[in-house]
Amino acid sequence: MFAGLDKNNVRFLMLCLIWGSTWIATKAGIEVVPPLVFAGTRFTAAGALLLIYALTNGAGAVVRSEDFIRLFAVSIFIITLCYGPLFWGMQYIDTGTAAVLEMSLTPIALLCFALLLREEALGVRRIIAIGLGVAGLIVLFWPSTTVAALPKPEAFPGASLVGGMAVASAAFTYGYGSVLARPLLRAYPALLIAGITTFVGGLGLVVVAVIFETGAMTALSGDWGSIAWMSWFFLVVFGSLIGYTSYMRLLRDVGASRAGSYAFVSPVIAVGLGAMLFAEEVTLLDIIGIIVMLSGAYLAMADAPRHRKYTARGDA
Repeated sequence: MFAGLDKNNVRFLMLCLIWGSTWIATKAGIEVVPPLVFAGTRFTAAGALLLIYALTNGAGAVVRSEDFIRLFAVSIFIITLCYGPLFWGMQYIDTGTAAVLEMSLTPIALLCFALLLREEALGVRRIIAIGLGVAGLIVLFWPSTTVAALPKPEAFPGASLVGGMAVASAAFTYGYGSVLARPLLRAYPALLIAGITTFVGGLGLVVVAVIFETGAMTALSGDWGSIAWMSWFFLVVFGSLIGYTSYMRLLRDVGASRAGSYAFVSPVIAVGLGAMLFAEEVTLLDIIGIIVMLSGAYLAMADAPRHRKYTARGDA
């Protein structure tokens, strides 16, 4: 199926397929379980499993003391400060607005921080790729941002504005954390970094949930029902163990802005699954948006460096 493709391109396609399908499991899970508890326990469990696997398969390493602060910051930025505000903010804005904000801002934030921290160089091709991707996202999701018949209830004055700002902030904390992670990924196995960041960041989410989220303590009992548990296991195995590790390796090998162009392909997978599984309508405008987004992703990955083998034990 993937014969002739570079290893990084295969990882990119896998990441898009996996993260494009996780929305179904997430939606099913948070209908029963408080969102921060669901996300926090998922990441903590995945991190523990990744660390066990890394340590028993030659991908472990002693983290130098000078890297502790960066590693902790990456964990908090990518997981805790991304998913916490994202889930909280989505309570007060509609899904289409949240999708446009988070997915269009993520590649932009990744590129901006990569430039600021001198991890990448600016190029015309990259600017065009991100521009196309953002334009496609807006075309695809804009109709759902203008549906006035289903307004979100405002829990307090200005809740929709604050909620939108929280969702937008998630893209920038995720982007900053991703760029901060790249030097660590050059020094340590990706499995180890993925395990530590998901475990620490997931614990942070659980702590925040217990303090602030209604029903969190009750939810931690695990009485979720079979559908929520199946969704949780799917997210642990595919969304985190496979997907997040693939993202870490792409960050290391091709850079943050190229790896982040998954945000232009995953929505296409989500739309396709929605049409197949839930008979959701796909309009001509949707098809135009999809074509534009895929063009942006293609441009972003077409000039990606070829995969190179890293020397970290147990990691490639």
